Amino acid sequence: MHQFWFFVGDFPVRAYSTLFLLAFLLGLGVTLYFAKVEGKGELTEHLLNLGPLLFVGGLIGSRIWQVFFFDWSYYSLHPAQIIAIWNGGLSIQGGVAGSLVTGFIYVRRHRLRFWELADLFAPGIMLGQSIGRDANLMNGDAFGSPTGQTFGLLYPEGTLARATYGDSPLWPAEVWEGQGDVVIFALLLLLKLRRWPTGWLFLFQMILYNVERFLLEMLRGDSPRFLFHWDAAQWTSAPVIALSLMLLPVLAHFERFRSLRANA
Repeated sequence: MHQFWFFVGDFPVRAYSTLFLLAFLLGLGVTLYFAKVEGKGELTEHLLNLGPLLFVGGLIGSRIWQVFFFDWSYYSLHPAQIIAIWNGGLSIQGGVAGSLVTGFIYVRRHRLRFWELADLFAPGIMLGQSIGRDANLMNGDAFGSPTGQTFGLLYPEGTLARATYGDSPLWPAEVWEGQGDVVIFALLLLLKLRRWPTGWLFLFQMILYNVERFLLEMLRGDSPRFLFHWDAAQWTSAPVIALSLMLLPVLAHFERFRSLRANA
């Protein structure tokens, strides 16, 4: 766990920032690959144009989510830290929300099919999220709660995890989530082997990830708890899972309707 790769003079090259950028680039690369192999090369230009917009929208959304939903008790006392994204503190769920809003505006403007693009992005999102958890590990944030045993992660001095819990070994919540994201990525690749109603692959990704996130949040030690002893991530995951499950039959119905109209 190293927060900095090296220094250029007094300027630190942070592990968090570089891994975060790598996560985005590889996720976008996977999306471009599937657009090509699935015969949707006409979308390549849109994907390249949309990529930087999604990056900015996701960055803004992830920071808003982290500051105002996850850790307002801290940022309300340290407002100068709100813009200090280089210190960590980006919510994956907020990033997805910000990217969805940005993507929706783009597809409406260019008259593209939102759910078709969402399906294309689904595997890349999961790959990016898995690498993003490596960034959290290196930075010492998004950490677990104390295991109460002699096993667990012990973060180095200078990390938020060490400042919060000292020498207590912590559950490897972010490590397990990153590994779980790789499993979900592989499952999505298997699901792509058969045809589903448009939008279902993205909804599968949302359901699987948020179930994983909800369960692993029970081990997290960096977020305040609210009703039912749930933290902000769990209160985000639960409605996302419910909404995604409700959308599955809705999208299937519209797929059948479009098919009937096309064959009429």
